[in-house]
Amino acid sequence: MSARHPIVAITGSSGAGTTSVTRTFENIFRREGVNAAIVEGDSFHRHDRAAMKAAMAEAEAGGVAHFSHFGEEANLFEELAALFRDYAKNGSGRSRKYLHDAVEAAPYAQPPGTFTEWEMLPPSELLFYEGLHGGVTTEKVDIAGQVDLLIGVVPVINLEWIQKLHRDRNTRGYSTEAVTDVILRRMHDYVHYICPQFMRTHINFQRVPVVDTSNPFIARTIPTADESLVVIRFADPAGIDFPYLLSML
Repeated sequence: MSARHPIVAITGSSGAGTTSVTRTFENIFRREGVNAAIVEGDSFHRHDRAAMKAAMAEAEAGGVAHFSHFGEEANLFEELAALFRDYAKNGSGRSRKYLHDAVEAAPYAQPPGTFTEWEMLPPSELLFYEGLHGGVTTEKVDIAGQVDLLIGVVPVINLEWIQKLHRDRNTRGYSTEAVTDVILRRMHDYVHYICPQFMRTHINFQRVPVVDTSNPFIARTIPTADESLVVIRFADPAGIDFPYLLSML
């Protein structure tokens, strides 16, 4: 951890809402004049889109049905830990971008689903990470221990699935069946790599719908903010002015 080169990480599963939280932080950085280096967790996947499909097929052929982006084998945890370690030490580090679609890929003249080249981060005042593994700890790395402020975004699981289903169908063109297969394949790694992070976070935001979400696979709409509550958990509540925070909501 570093006072000179602080690291903020937003961690959560696919469909949890981490992107919305990132937009909020970007607005804060812009308003406060903070020069932040923003790193997306997808940049530290081990495989590009085509290679990931091949790796999943190979894993399934070998009897492994849970190979997914949530797990250690499909990610570069050591490289992510090195980025955090180097940034805390000297304010820089090596990263890249994952190009999700044609719009993101166009400036680089690359096909979607590929990575840009590794490069050093530009000078900045703060490193901001958003992705799946900002709070991961394994036998080889302790990514969570290098983060100055670790925030978990973890809606109740049925809401998380509703959000993922709607996003993947509406913006990525997947069928309900295809998204359901992804959810099932990721469940093992969800339990072993995603959930444990939320006991290491400094703050957790858990959105809880107050409408019926009992079958997320047939839900036609995502519960609105007015149809939800938010549970906010501080790991160390000492010194937190809760009346002030409530007045700001």
